Amino acid sequence: MDKAMALSLQRRFTTPEPDETLESLAARALPDLPLETAMEQIRGWNLHIFLMRRPRGLLLGGDVVFIEPPQA
Repeated sequence: MDKAMALSLQRRFTTPEPDETLESLAARALPDLPLETAMEQIRGWNLHIFLMRRPRGLLLGGDVVFIEPPQA
């Protein structure tokens, strides 16, 4: 009985490095985009970090930060 399962495509993500800010994470994760555009996209894809957390936008080492939009 050989049943192979196909892996589903996963949404790309990263985790913050120690003391990393949104600016440095955006520059590292999305280097081909202008910095302001990269930061705005990361904010939009990660509302759980940028709307719910106090202080707003604080990145923790255990955060999963999506660096692309949800899969359609």
